[in-house]
Amino acid sequence: MADGTGEDGTLRGWMEAKLRAELAPARLDVIDESHLHAGHSGARPGGETHYRLDIVASAFEGKSRVERHRLVNALLDDAFKRGLHALALRARTPAEAA
Repeated sequence: MADGTGEDGTLRGWMEAKLRAELAPARLDVIDESHLHAGHSGARPGGETHYRLDIVASAFEGKSRVERHRLVNALLDDAFKRGLHALALRARTPAEAA
């Protein structure tokens, strides 16, 4: 995971492992939407540039939407350095997801 890829060799796998380790989410969906952005800015052959995350974690309790997004973006800073171009994020507490 230190090289920016997960056990499966993908950026997606790395992001999922990082978020699970740091946030212990009750739910985590990491969806590669790169194919929807082919030909757009930041897109590249092979994908792994545009992702959608849906995270439910107790770590978000007491945090504003902006604070939640900043937390996730900080955790995924290495992913942005390795070619992640866009991240759509839904970050909720377990109570909000119920």
